[in-house]
Amino acid sequence: MDETVRQQIAAFVAERDWSQFHTTENLAKSIAIEAGELLECFQWNADADESRVREELADVLTYCILLADRIGADLNQIVLDKLAMTGEKYPVEKARGRSRKYDDL
Repeated sequence: MDETVRQQIAAFVAERDWSQFHTTENLAKSIAIEAGELLECFQWNADADESRVREELADVLTYCILLADRIGADLNQIVLDKLAMTGEKYPVEKARGRSRKYDDL
């Protein structure tokens, strides 16, 4: 994650004294809410307004960054760790070109 982005988010939140509302529970709820708004972009058709999709995606990512910071998680590392775990569940030779769950491969 770009440190400049993290710093700008932190400054934005600090200027407004919003961190008092950023419990892990509230941030997790906010991620789900914003993800729902992202999905809403595609509610009636697959041709969503790209600018609105970008706005909602930015909201989801912002809350993810805030939650990661709150719990002291390194975003890059947790993604790499998860990729490694998922790679074990979905080896290329079994999963390539398939959308089935790992226990069905």
